[in-house]
Amino acid sequence: MSARVLRSLGWLVLAVILAAAVLWWIGDGGVFASGTAWIALPIVAAVAASWAALRGLSPVPGRAAGIAVPVLFGAMLLWLWQVLVTGFQVPQILLPAPSQIAARFAASTDTLWVDFVQTFIRSAIPGFLIGSGAGFLTAVAIDRSPFLQRGLLPLGSAVSAMPIVGIAPVMIMWFGFDWHSKAAVVVVMTFFPMLVNALAGLEAAGTMERDLMRSYAASYWQTLWKLRLPGALPFIFNALKLNATLALIGAIVAEFFGTPIYGMGFRISTEVARLNVDMVWATILVAAVAGSASYGLLALVERATTFWHPSMREAER
Repeated sequence: MSARVLRSLGWLVLAVILAAAVLWWIGDGGVFASGTAWIALPIVAAVAASWAALRGLSPVPGRAAGIAVPVLFGAMLLWLWQVLVTGFQVPQILLPAPSQIAARFAASTDTLWVDFVQTFIRSAIPGFLIGSGAGFLTAVAIDRSPFLQRGLLPLGSAVSAMPIVGIAPVMIMWFGFDWHSKAAVVVVMTFFPMLVNALAGLEAAGTMERDLMRSYAASYWQTLWKLRLPGALPFIFNALKLNATLALIGAIVAEFFGTPIYGMGFRISTEVARLNVDMVWATILVAAVAGSASYGLLALVERATTFWHPSMREAER
């Protein structure tokens, strides 16, 4: 173990000790309001020690360090959130502490799971697959028949510019209040990003490579399958990762305009009206974890399938 890593671990241990001491001292809150402002000194010291540990671990190669740095940085932000909200006695209706959100999450797992299934599994995923697949197939059709580009691209651009608050009520009138209308909104949101990125990827193949395929008497579909589509994979994965977040956002926002008595969007709008802000943040936590997990899974698939691409080799440096 290098000296850099040992120093970083030492700073990390110091940061953990100071953080635990601060959390123990603030107790139920009101520390800053009561005038004991000296508690700011160990808070600043804990942040400084955490920063020194993160700076020391960032240049360290390896997957463990790559995972540890964002995890520790996120833990530091959560600790600061807890300390400031508790120390200043911020009302729960404005911003609940992470501990309150965690308690609400643990007490509402059944409800959150039903909402997750309705929004993510039944609405976001089908809409993501249909929208991304339709965008890709349309890109291949435009590439095969260039005259379609003049008609389809402006139309797709116009559809993508439509606000979701305008699309969602229309889709609910067309497809009803269940998940079908939310999936339709997601299809509209994810179609154009895939179309644009897939077209750019198909055009990325160089002239020399295309001439080489012609010299082999390769057909259009052989050239597409063996040359142009592999070269377009980084562009396609960029669209998929973008659509993974857009799909969840679209499904949640669409539920604000009409849905059965479950779903993440329904839960957020209902609990805000009831001033149960901790439940709102627990739902946001579920959405954030689901979106991050989707993005991470697509990134892993991209790394496994496009390891040969120069962009992947540059990213690993």
